[in-house]
Amino acid sequence: MTATTVRPAEATPTQPRFTKRQRTDLLCKTVNYVVMTAVTLFFIAPIVYMFIGSFKPANKVLNGLGGFMPESMSFDNYLGVFARFNSEATGYFQDFYLTSTIVSTAVVLGGLVVNSMAAYALARLDWRGRDGVLLGVILLVIVPFEAIAVPLYYLLNDHRNTYYVQFLPFIANSLSIYLFYTFFIGLPKELDEAARMDGAGPWKTFALVIVPMSKPVFASVSILTFLSSWGSFLWPVMMVDQPAYRPLPLEISVFQGQPPTDWGQIFAFGVMLVLPLLVVFLLFQRWFVQSVASSGVKG
Repeated sequence: MTATTVRPAEATPTQPRFTKRQRTDLLCKTVNYVVMTAVTLFFIAPIVYMFIGSFKPANKVLNGLGGFMPESMSFDNYLGVFARFNSEATGYFQDFYLTSTIVSTAVVLGGLVVNSMAAYALARLDWRGRDGVLLGVILLVIVPFEAIAVPLYYLLNDHRNTYYVQFLPFIANSLSIYLFYTFFIGLPKELDEAARMDGAGPWKTFALVIVPMSKPVFASVSILTFLSSWGSFLWPVMMVDQPAYRPLPLEISVFQGQPPTDWGQIFAFGVMLVLPLLVVFLLFQRWFVQSVASSGVKG
């Protein structure tokens, strides 16, 4: 009999845990998250600093990096803000809030109606001179408000210290018209044809077909318009000198210059000024992101 020899089994090469492409993708993703986290902290840090400082005594607010440490927290600064605005001479804090709310609401709601209808006419209707009007709207986007502030002041000088003079000039906005236009122009033309076959005219088509499909752009324009209107400063400085009609941005500048300078109360004022902006953005952020994403796909 011949003896048989058994050969040892050949070792199979081990597969690498990650391929080169996977390692590259993982590295890019890690760097991306690190950069985004750093940028997010950079923009959030001032808001956090202001929020924490609004609850701290004045002598512990401007304390460098120590200002991020919560200590001796109380609501005294917020109560102090209301206490310093308790007469007709200084105005009342609730009046400042009411003015900003009325003006911003009127600008947003009026702007949504006026600018969306103007954009619908430019994007979906055929009429003579449409291209020239569209070119004018685009050119107006690059004209800063400061360029027309003085002529507008002389035009409306007799209407100073009113609510409507603070919002009427800003309802029609060329940027809002253009944002609506870029969204409306991307909707299928078949929608208008189908509505026309069902007997709907331009107004009905706009109200029942276009508007329900345009929630993202309406949300985007609402946020941008509210941010601009709520933070408006130059126009109120020119048109308002009575405390009863001052909006919040104007009043916080007056408040900061009044002695004694209490940074805790100034931070508390700032928190109450910024809070509505954060609330509005959180309410509409889903449609805002959807509008930006859809604009990127179209581009």
